[in-house]
Amino acid sequence: MQNSLKIVIIDYESGNVASVFNAFQQIKKAHKISISHKISEIKAADLLILPGVGSFADCMHGLKKVDGLIYELKEQVLVNKKPLLGVCVGMQVLASFGFENGKHEGLNFIEGEIKKITCNKNLKVPHMGWNDISINSDSVLIKSIKDKTHFYFANSYFFAAKYTANVIAEVDYDIKIPAIIAKDNVFGVQFHPEKSGLHGLQLLKNFLEIVDDRAF
Repeated sequence: MQNSLKIVIIDYESGNVASVFNAFQQIKKAHKISISHKISEIKAADLLILPGVGSFADCMHGLKKVDGLIYELKEQVLVNKKPLLGVCVGMQVLASFGFENGKHEGLNFIEGEIKKITCNKNLKVPHMGWNDISINSDSVLIKSIKDKTHFYFANSYFFAAKYTANVIAEVDYDIKIPAIIAKDNVFGVQFHPEKSGLHGLQLLKNFLEIVDDRAF
């Protein structure tokens, strides 16, 4: 691994930036971690983290409020191929569209739609608590993470991916909900790794190693 990576957690007033920052602090070693929405910081970053809480529309509105942020994210992620990790609603805004309180356009980094969870009467929505994941395919993001590992979820909507190849792992909540998605250098997790104990920290550590592996 490089001696020092510059990690930027994108602050757009819609993310759980403090808890994500604290999780990376536990594993950072010599890496530089910052919370910022400055275009210059994003340009200089080696890796980008996009957290998110609240509604799809609110998160997209928060991104749009920062002048030039969406353009720069697309430039750095889609053109320059910098690794990006979306967390919770930060994962959901990677989709093409979201259908929470109307239809809203997403970043379209990974094709799919965000839909309301519908399940049987024995299961509550929002989907909240610890659930194990089923791993569908290999990814550098899940190195040293076994099938049926528990992670902490808190969501009422799910990522309906257009292509099953983008779904790395799922959680069974009456319906199959993508728990980890990936396309090239873009990754997303529906659960909260920063609240998922040692396994969550392992996933974040794996993300840091992506820069060297370049095994998207």
